[in-house]
Amino acid sequence: CPVVLAPKNSSITMPPPADIVKVAIEWPGAFPKLMEIDQKKPLSSIIKEVCDGWSLANHDQFALQHADSSNFYITEKNRNEIKNGAILRLTTSPAQNAQQLHERIQSSSMDAKLEALKDLANYSRDITFAQEFINLDGISLLTQMVESGTERYQKLQKIMKPCFGDMLSFTLTAFVELMDHGIVSWDTFSVAFIKKIASYVNKFASDISILQRSLAILESMVLNSHDLYQKVAQEITIGQLIPHLQGTDQEIQTYTIAVINALFLKAPDDKRQEMANILAQKQLRSIILTHVIRAQRAINNEMAHQLYVLQVLTFNLLEDRMMTKMDPQDQAQRDIIFELRRIAFDAESEPNNSSGSMEKRKSMYTRDYKKLGFINHVNPAMDFTQTPPGMLALDNMLYFAKHHQDAYIRIVLENSSREDKHECPFGRSSIELTKMLCEILKVGELRKLIC
Repeated sequence: CPVVLAPKNSSITMPPPADIVKVAIEWPGAFPKLMEIDQKKPLSSIIKEVCDGWSLANHDQFALQHADSSNFYITEKNRNEIKNGAILRLTTSPAQNAQQLHERIQSSSMDAKLEALKDLANYSRDITFAQEFINLDGISLLTQMVESGTERYQKLQKIMKPCFGDMLSFTLTAFVELMDHGIVSWDTFSVAFIKKIASYVNKFASDISILQRSLAILESMVLNSHDLYQKVAQEITIGQLIPHLQGTDQEIQTYTIAVINALFLKAPDDKRQEMANILAQKQLRSIILTHVIRAQRAINNEMAHQLYVLQVLTFNLLEDRMMTKMDPQDQAQRDIIFELRRIAFDAESEPNNSSGSMEKRKSMYTRDYKKLGFINHVNPAMDFTQTPPGMLALDNMLYFAKHHQDAYIRIVLENSSREDKHECPFGRSSIELTKMLCEILKVGELRKLIC
């Protein structure tokens, strides 16, 4: 192959090595330093080089972090995320920063304490800092501050110190951020701490930030610890949560539904139906329709997800009935079918009317069961032995017959007078429709859907 040589006067620009990243590094009171970072060199060597450039001693007490809104520390694990043109900041090391904040949040000065907690809430999003602060037993310090929070808040209100509300908000924010890293187990918290968090859901309902963070903590407690679920369930009732759905803040509404979902999901099987009954008594469905779905604002993605989870949890309460076959010998179950017939054809007569011979009544019942659209005209109980939909289909039919009686009678009578090729038999249609809805709504697939 011929070799092509570049002209003598031309210059060839070689691409920079892949391991070299050009960045700007800031330091308070100094002009930013433009430098090339060799990603093959240890991070400690790069920090030492930066410190030497500004004549800073003890380079092991410094670190680099992104100079954006995240303020995340740069470590050996994430240094490959640095891009050309990035702006970095030389700052105190995570260990030094954690130690300083640990001391500052215990200051006797309210203003200094407030600023420290604000900084802590910001830095706690970074797992590198979080690990150092947690190593100083920082979580215990925050929980102690929270446990004494209510009394101090009331006292400071009297002497016109409302900034304590902000302090509590930043304290809870830092706690949430630190716990979200999964470093500390939720099982370590005391009943006193749980009681305080639960009390904030009621006492500080007017403070949106405190309420939001308290609800977030309760949700995490319930989802991450069986023991804490039991303790939270003793402190928080559905009645205390419902009012938060009637406000206008969608974030609060979202966290409220998330707590309800968590309590629902972790409740023992025998308690779920009881909880569902309470939700029905509290008109939860109507409240969600009025204040969430039909509110004059778009539903965000997280709210949509929580509503979906609530729907799944509610529908899955129907699984037992869906998988229960009808016992043709069970008189109570057969009485439901008798009631369907009575409402459709004998609504104005006495339910226990036993006039006429046994054979005549059997013949009449068989005729009526055919009009009702059952496959087995002699013993329609046999139509409900297939699962799904099992007894759930019969439950739906009885509900419709009782609560929409005029529509039920009209449908039955209209279809009983049609030709066979145009018929839409109520019984068979109801059974198939129930089965179809169970498939569409994925009743019985709770674990797969939630996970």
